[in-house]
Amino acid sequence: MFDKLEILQMAQAMATHAATRQGAIAENVANADTPGYRARDLASFAETYRAGNGAPMRATRNGHLDELVEHREPEPLARARPGSESPNGNTVSLELEMVAAADVKREHDLALAIYQTSMGILRTGLGRRA
Repeated sequence: MFDKLEILQMAQAMATHAATRQGAIAENVANADTPGYRARDLASFAETYRAGNGAPMRATRNGHLDELVEHREPEPLARARPGSESPNGNTVSLELEMVAAADVKREHDLALAIYQTSMGILRTGLGRRA
């Protein structure tokens, strides 16, 4: 019953998105000196969630939705930043990766806060202490 709550699904999707993005950032940092490597990143969680990669659509009656959107994780794509390419063709900027890593931590912390608050509300509603 509680595994179908959209707020919990959204918090899980946020945490998964943050983990996937952190992996892309780590890969960028690991390849900071690789000639020709293109820095990669994910679209923001809001864009991903609005595009149907978050909670799947639900049919409210027969024939309402002919095809349901399947949940899948977004793939990191190469990103181009003007002026960030080094002479060897590498586009990784360690400063920008550090900023992105801090942003990912904030996103992950937000996902955990949403999850913890939702669980506290559920416990209170069931008459248990948070």
